[in-house]
Amino acid sequence: MKKLLVVTVLVALLALGAESFRMPRQAEVEEDEGALSKITGTFMSYYDSAVNTASGYLDTIKGLKLEEKAKNIYSDTSTVVSTYAGIAHDQLYHIFYQK
Repeated sequence: MKKLLVVTVLVALLALGAESFRMPRQAEVEEDEGALSKITGTFMSYYDSAVNTASGYLDTIKGLKLEEKAKNIYSDTSTVVSTYAGIAHDQLYHIFYQK
């Protein structure tokens, strides 16, 4: 019995909540001509804000000179890897071609 009451209450709340999502009538839409322009303006302001924030982040990253640091790390790493690859090559050569 209690389960039935709970289900009934939940269905009633769902029905009331679904009623609030009805589409407005055509006459109401025609009265409010500026709704589309308001939505477009809001969207454009959010877009401009996002672009400005991203540009600020890019300027901050360029100020840290991360490209130069990345190039230095790459060159150091490639030097170390080539050195150890040469050592490993020599070791394998002497293992396979012993005299």
